[in-house]
Amino acid sequence: MGFFSKLQHDPPPTTTDYVERLEESPLGIDVEKNVKEVQLDDAGKNRAGQSQQHHVDPEAERRVVRRLDWRVPPLVGAMYLLSFLDRSNIGNARIAGMTKDLGLTSQRYSWLLTIFYITYILFEFLVIMWKIVPAHIWATGLIATLQASATSWQGEMACRFFLGATEAGFGPGIPYLLSFFYLRHELGFRIGIFLSAAPLASTFAGALAYGITSGHSSLANWRLLFLVEGLPTILLAPVVFFFLPDSPDKAKFLNEKEKIIAKARGVRQVGGEERVGGLDWKDVGRALLDAKCWFTALMYFSCNVSFSSLPVFLPTILTEMGFSAIDSQGLTAPPYFLSFLITILSTWIADRTQQRGLMLICLSIIGGIGYVLLATSTSTAVRYFGVYLAAGGVFPCIGNILPWVLNNQGSDTRRGTGMVILNVIGQCGPLLGTNIFPTTDGPRYIKGQSICAAFMFFNAFLALGLRTLLVWENKKLDEKYGPRVERVRSSTVDAGGKESVVAEENYGPTYRYIL
Repeated sequence: MGFFSKLQHDPPPTTTDYVERLEESPLGIDVEKNVKEVQLDDAGKNRAGQSQQHHVDPEAERRVVRRLDWRVPPLVGAMYLLSFLDRSNIGNARIAGMTKDLGLTSQRYSWLLTIFYITYILFEFLVIMWKIVPAHIWATGLIATLQASATSWQGEMACRFFLGATEAGFGPGIPYLLSFFYLRHELGFRIGIFLSAAPLASTFAGALAYGITSGHSSLANWRLLFLVEGLPTILLAPVVFFFLPDSPDKAKFLNEKEKIIAKARGVRQVGGEERVGGLDWKDVGRALLDAKCWFTALMYFSCNVSFSSLPVFLPTILTEMGFSAIDSQGLTAPPYFLSFLITILSTWIADRTQQRGLMLICLSIIGGIGYVLLATSTSTAVRYFGVYLAAGGVFPCIGNILPWVLNNQGSDTRRGTGMVILNVIGQCGPLLGTNIFPTTDGPRYIKGQSICAAFMFFNAFLALGLRTLLVWENKKLDEKYGPRVERVRSSTVDAGGKESVVAEENYGPTYRYIL
């Protein structure tokens, strides 16, 4: 606790933070008079050309955030949980009879994994479509279910091809969508909740797969697996269509006053620009030239080598350790549940301390050590402990890389472009990760484990490099605008005692990069 308190950085000031600062302020400002209602200039002008102003009560803002928390992260988390089951259940299907029925060799199975990521990468530009196309139309689940109809390796390849294309804009695009709803210091924890659905899905995927495939139905067990796990995604699609808001000010569950507050928060983020409906091509170019985007893209690549291979190969690895197929399915659950908890906890701590880089360094080292144990040890107990470390490092790393991209880009367009770069480069990692565990390397798979370990340690090095760059850039901003704390005190309140926060998170004078 003492360590993290030393690392604590003040988050960017919200309306609520501003009230608390004034209550403690030595400047003698009359809080009751000046802050009972906080005035925000929404883009400066309305359609009639007159000044448009909103008065935001701090407690009302808290209520809006709570209402968003109860509706948006749980819904997108449920979508991602089912999506992750759809893409990764092929590992369970492999040991449930698909290998025999489709005549899969080790190379053919690797191609089933690879073809998914080829189209995933080719269609990754769809991430930025969340700024152009309304979010509620994106849900689907038909292709995943159709995998049950494959009668040959070629047919399954076609299903995986189209599955990658339909998934490309969804999973990577949700964190971008969340950045429309939450401020910088609020975002990481919400993305952590969303991404924790991946290890949570993996936690019960084995048990669910065992329950589905242990019967004696007339349908092949692996076909039944694809059907049962694909149908819930289809059923969720209409729920998403009607209940997922495209932006905070369009949320049907907010009343008119709450929508005004949500809009005011958006003005504080990016100014008066339209959040959904178009791109600023100059900002696209600026993001492409920003080294920070390429640092995080390489980090994502490194993590994805391990992230993509662990769920689809872990049942096989455990089987090769000497466990039965049934036991292997069950033994995958505890490590994944640990990583589920760590994903949520680590993103929350990183938000509170504003130290995402240090968190990533620690998590990368933990994951790397896990893979070292898997590669070097011959003891089953030690290797299984290595699985805990690997899962506890890899999944939370992904959960912290994505918000780091969004934290350190100002406009909506720059954040979207950063996410495209992240995923186009980062999703090439699975092309390697899904091809480093051939059956000929069993039972220890030393080469694959060693490669994953090397990339996790490389990820720690990249996180240190990016953090060093951000420290340097923050020093330059301090030289230009003055120290951030002093700047907040002088610029948060204008001459009339009102809060001035238009586009503060879009490279305003108090903007500093999150380390």
